Amino acid sequence: MNDNFDINTLPVTEIMKGHFTEIIQLLGENTNREGLLKTPERASKAMKFLTNGYEMNPQEILKSAMFKEDYNEMVIVKDIELYSLCEHHMLPFFGKAHIAYIPNGQIVGLSKIPRVVDVFSRRLQVQERLTEQILNCINDTLQPEGVAVVIEASHMCMMMRGVQKQNSTTTTSGFRGTFKEADTRNEFLKLITSKLS
Repeated sequence: MNDNFDINTLPVTEIMKGHFTEIIQLLGENTNREGLLKTPERASKAMKFLTNGYEMNPQEILKSAMFKEDYNEMVIVKDIELYSLCEHHMLPFFGKAHIAYIPNGQIVGLSKIPRVVDVFSRRLQVQERLTEQILNCINDTLQPEGVAVVIEASHMCMMMRGVQKQNSTTTTSGFRGTFKEADTRNEFLKLITSKLS
């Protein structure tokens, strides 16, 4: 990169573009080759998108669609697709989140729950922290009777490098409030694994 530029005056994607150019060159590639001419720009835009969760406030997303309601049974949103980047190798991990809460006078627009998943997923992550962040955000913002989160994911850092186990998945879970009770937790786990006809 040119040593005469001021890093504070450039957009983040322009700065990353320069670094991606350097990385590709350090790998031994020719960044002037036709197929790589726009790769640094594309990679920087992709990285900015894949980490745009840092720019969003998940609590505000939930608060924007909270409604008073007397419903006090389990609400489940399951099979929420998620895509994230492992903070250890910056390789993708992807899978599904299953989330439930039991309202305590307030419900939330159903689309906001997957949006909360996206906010925390689009950051450098580990699956364990991702599970806790989603759980705590919903619990602290909605203050429901209980919250449950289960995430099942495949990690490219395990599949492409290291142990190279292509068929392994990782499951993490977290429970608050009434979901710490065995009957409620078991009902949730049964419902996320069953197909309703």
